[in-house]
Amino acid sequence: MRQPKKIICLAVDDEPLALSVLEQYIDRVPQLQLAAACNTAVEALSALQHHAIDLLFLDIQMPQWLGADFIKTLTDPPKIIFTTAVHKFVVEGFEENAMDYLLKPISFDRFIKTVNKVMETDLSTTPTQNLFTEKETTDPHLYFRADRKMIKVSLADILYIESLKDYIRVVTQTKNIITRKSISSLEETLPPQAFIRIHRSFIIALNKIESYNSEMVEVAKKKLPISRMYKHEVGRVLKLEA
Repeated sequence: MRQPKKIICLAVDDEPLALSVLEQYIDRVPQLQLAAACNTAVEALSALQHHAIDLLFLDIQMPQWLGADFIKTLTDPPKIIFTTAVHKFVVEGFEENAMDYLLKPISFDRFIKTVNKVMETDLSTTPTQNLFTEKETTDPHLYFRADRKMIKVSLADILYIESLKDYIRVVTQTKNIITRKSISSLEETLPPQAFIRIHRSFIIALNKIESYNSEMVEVAKKKLPISRMYKHEVGRVLKLEA
């Protein structure tokens, strides 16, 4: 059986964390292939000259060269999905013929829906059927025992997990769940491309980080410490300066 053509992607964002999230999401989808990940529009221009890019993930706001201005320089641009942390810049993105946009922090579910939507608009290069199977688009989740029942929690809703000795607190966008479980055993069940342990007492969702430095990570307005034990791995993932 003939394998479907890979969709060659280019990701451009000046924020290391945002770029890392895009890299991880693209890697999770078998139909997508990342050709390059760039921190600047200048690097992206070089990548476009060396690769046949089908789909460009482009940050609207970047220093030196704005994403919207960069697009104007391309004579034959690929399909474009703008990314932005500020909703008001979405209009500007669509004025430059972007196919869709992703509002940061980007959830994997939203990423999948946007890619499906964009690729289905061009029937000359893409089959009309959905690019992703139902299994791949199903929202990943876990069940936790609390209040004498099993509670379903979407991984996309988790902000961070806190250890409470023999218990853990799962902090989501809408509720907190306290359940008897060790943080280490939970860590083994979480996808490493979406979560990282920063301390003996804390695991955080990478795409929920609001700010960070070499000492702490801020999630949902709460500053969580980075311990010495996990500092090297956190620094590698977040590309912290030494």
